[in-house]
Amino acid sequence: MKRKVLIITTLVFFLIVNTNYFWENKLGLFAFPAFIFLLTVYYVLAAVLIVQLFFAIREKFSDRKQIFVITLLTLVLTLTFFYPKGLISFDTLEGKVLLVAQREGAADCLTTFKIKEDNKFVERSVCFGVTETKGNYQVKNDTIFFSNISLGRDDKEYYEFAVIKKQDIQNKRILGDLVRYKNFYDTIGNKLWIIKNDLIK
Repeated sequence: MKRKVLIITTLVFFLIVNTNYFWENKLGLFAFPAFIFLLTVYYVLAAVLIVQLFFAIREKFSDRKQIFVITLLTLVLTLTFFYPKGLISFDTLEGKVLLVAQREGAADCLTTFKIKEDNKFVERSVCFGVTETKGNYQVKNDTIFFSNISLGRDDKEYYEFAVIKKQDIQNKRILGDLVRYKNFYDTIGNKLWIIKNDLIK
């Protein structure tokens, strides 16, 4: 019975990890506690694996069910270690990414902005939780106009457009700046660093 519970727990853990793309941004402030919970489960399963290996060695690997449990745990823990976001990149399946811009803020907060080939964009902000803003875009020269915006958690408005500014100083990582503006009266804007640009050469 205990082995059955362990097998079910391992499979459910693996399923949750591999579907995080669909649920992580919906948790909001609970995303970080969920991450801590999954990390705890990972270490508990790792400890269980060590115990199972100890007993298997002592019994000279005579129990087939135990060998199955060890194999399953080893496979799930190894795959989770190398693919913590899941085996399938659902983000890539939604369309080729043409432009990526990001910026780190205080307290290790990170904003990542992506433009895809199907005239869609997504902005993901990780800061004491996860939130996503999605919408459509249209490019005119070096300016990107946003429309049909679906705001993320706690957001009340989004930028109307963004301007791509090329980097004067050669930098292998930062290709330029993406400056987003609330409207045409906004003279300051909000800057992100472009790390990939197949949209405008």
